[in-house]
Amino acid sequence: MKYMGSKNRYAKEIISIITKGRECSNFYVEPFCGGCNVIDKIPGYRLASDINPYLIALLQALKDGWVPPIFVSEEFYREVKQNKDCFPPHLVGYVGFCISYAGRFFGGYSRDSQGKRDYSKEAYNNVIKQAPLLKPIIFKCCDYRDCPIPSSSFIYCDPPYPSTKKYAFQGKDFDYQIFWDWCRYQSRFHKIFISSYEAPPDFTCIWQKQVNSSLTKDTGSKTATEKLFTKTDSA
Repeated sequence: MKYMGSKNRYAKEIISIITKGRECSNFYVEPFCGGCNVIDKIPGYRLASDINPYLIALLQALKDGWVPPIFVSEEFYREVKQNKDCFPPHLVGYVGFCISYAGRFFGGYSRDSQGKRDYSKEAYNNVIKQAPLLKPIIFKCCDYRDCPIPSSSFIYCDPPYPSTKKYAFQGKDFDYQIFWDWCRYQSRFHKIFISSYEAPPDFTCIWQKQVNSSLTKDTGSKTATEKLFTKTDSA
């Protein structure tokens, strides 16, 4: 599923790291699940949460067998954006994320000025392909701090990056100090991994890769170094 900041391109690389040593009894938890482009590739017990209710409604609907429209016009896109309360939450989620440029929630209608690509059909094909992989996942809509985490879980966090620091649906600045303190606390009971450009000195970078990341249709893309951190000293 297309989603802003998706790790789908290198999911296999980080999965081999974040699941090392995981037993079949260990839950795998993502408190910032986004488009589920990592968790959908991991077997076993899984729990995914996100603060955006439209996103979770979409993921739950796809899990339950909902089939999205094959084509979404720009006029319908604008109508849904301006009248969210008039449409089912899962449809708002689909139009807002999957039909938008780079998967940014209502960040602009995806169109091909050269007429060579059908973005609506591509979005449809992507979610139809992914839907069966979502069926075993438990979904929760909540703040990451309220995400229920079973004992001895493996946690992977992909929080908002500083360049996109508004905390998604709530439109608030993301408090990184509170987040890193939360990670420190969770590391006492679980294995925890965090995707970020930078981290406090008590977190260790265990993987990195230079990637091109899309921003908006106006700003285009930029090159950045994605990094994966973990808290190695839990004392």
